[in-house]
Amino acid sequence: MEIKVRSLTTCEVAADGGAISLGFEDAAGNPAAVSISLNQVGALLMTLPGLLEAALKARYGDQSLRYAYPLASWVLEQSTDTTQRIITLATEDGFKVRFSIPKTEQGPLGEALTQPMPVVTVRPN
Repeated sequence: MEIKVRSLTTCEVAADGGAISLGFEDAAGNPAAVSISLNQVGALLMTLPGLLEAALKARYGDQSLRYAYPLASWVLEQSTDTTQRIITLATEDGFKVRFSIPKTEQGPLGEALTQPMPVVTVRPN
């Protein structure tokens, strides 16, 4: 069954934390919701950024397009695994994403951030 979503109306977490519910209004104005198990939420989140970029590239016919969020803050913390650190990147509107960084990648990442960027051709999108 395919449902065309007009607008997202609610986002909720199940009382036991085992699922999330996304409420929406379909194209005809009818309310509906989809419940996604906690295990599947992670898979969905990993899939959405790639789908978003693929949609942008298909819509505008430009393979160089990227969907980028404006960084407002970041936090670096030690993981319980001492060979990893966790970096949290956040936007002003509260969107956050966390990555664990293995010890072998921490130095190269820090150095990459301090190096001048190569000259590239920038095109408005």
